[in-house]
Amino acid sequence: MSDLFDALDDDDFASARSGGSINRPRPPLAVRMRPRTLDELVGQQHLLGPGSPLRQLAEHPETGPAGPASVILYGPPGIGKTTIAHVIARATDRKFVELSAITAGVKDVRRVIEQAKDDRDLRGVTTVLFLDEIHRFNKAQQDALLPGVENRVVVLVAATTENPSFSVISPLLSRSLLLTLRPLTDGDLAQLLDRAVDDERGFNAQVQLDAEQRDAIVRLAQGDARRSLTVLEAAGAVAWNAAGKDVEPPVKITAEHVQLAMDQAVQRYDKDGDQHYDIISAFIKSIRGSDVDAALHYLARMLAAGEDPRFIARRLMISASEDVGMADPTALPLAVAAAQSVALTGMPEARIMLGQATVHLATAPKSNASYMAINAALADVAEGKGSLVPDHLRDAHYPGAKQLGHGIGYIYAHDAPHSIAAQQYLPDDLVGTNYYTPTANGAEKTIGSRLARLREIIRAKDPRRKR
Repeated sequence: MSDLFDALDDDDFASARSGGSINRPRPPLAVRMRPRTLDELVGQQHLLGPGSPLRQLAEHPETGPAGPASVILYGPPGIGKTTIAHVIARATDRKFVELSAITAGVKDVRRVIEQAKDDRDLRGVTTVLFLDEIHRFNKAQQDALLPGVENRVVVLVAATTENPSFSVISPLLSRSLLLTLRPLTDGDLAQLLDRAVDDERGFNAQVQLDAEQRDAIVRLAQGDARRSLTVLEAAGAVAWNAAGKDVEPPVKITAEHVQLAMDQAVQRYDKDGDQHYDIISAFIKSIRGSDVDAALHYLARMLAAGEDPRFIARRLMISASEDVGMADPTALPLAVAAAQSVALTGMPEARIMLGQATVHLATAPKSNASYMAINAALADVAEGKGSLVPDHLRDAHYPGAKQLGHGIGYIYAHDAPHSIAAQQYLPDDLVGTNYYTPTANGAEKTIGSRLARLREIIRAKDPRRKR
């Protein structure tokens, strides 16, 4: 495939068409099309306003007496973090050093900081340290960056795909500006692809990409600029190879060429990072909001990405009680049955049970009344409410219990009419307290009227009013 990519070099088209060999390698299209200035950057306009930290880093040698601030660039892959670092590297009178947290260690960091100190003190040169994937550094490795960042020996530009709140130590976060990059839109990717087709650094109009195939690549890329350009480059290579040596440019990229380049979209999902939490959050909130189609979509995304189906089943059981509750008392047993079925069968069959449980919960009437009730009861306990258990409810099965008054006056509920006895159950300081307030949704509509009558009978002898 690399020979095909090389054949896309403007100077080598003739040689490729005639079957000649290509001798000189060429950087990937994504590297060749990397923006040289912030104005060429596609997307991230919220970070590129006049006077913004990125503008100061990329366009001004120094910003005031203190110099430019260190930044942490946070966002998913392929949206411009490394590109921004390389744009900053072009700033005049700056030395640019690039490290990857995958291969670098504390010694490498200290060596860069020591050299940066010499360059600053002896030659007046500011060093910009670009550290890719900083989340892969452990605490000790990140600690090694602190002296250089705190004293502005280096201007740190760190990139991470994981939430810095969890992956970057607090002292380093407090000494840096956190800039969150947003996913690229379909329009952003379409602009990148059109530029790559026409630009002399790209295909120089030697291929033809119509709107339909461009949109197909955009869908395959799923917001990743690097992936979109990689697919375009591969599709262009396939197109040239299929066209033969006698074809004259531009060569049209067809749907078949795109499919050969990348036959399916790669789901972006990190089972230990933001996507794990964001998608399960969207899944549960879609169930809570009764949008069954959205819930099934997020379920499919998790399953396609290899999420543990047992994790999904556990969340469904929680949702069955928290969000559906007594509005549909069958929801929890069904969710438990689904979890048991998932454990017994595994994937791919487990998707069927998870799908059924998701549909049931999403379409069921909703009530969080029981969830709110236990929270309210726990809050009272946390505040110290709840005096002694009433004597008549205390255990009277051990010798001497009756001499203490335990159990005296207790009415066995099944001896009362309808098995409902009028007596005090709550501690004295909580008499009349209502924790559970059923809704008018689903089965709770009938529970509400029954509960009102139950409380009326049970509390008939209570000396205090309800509160």
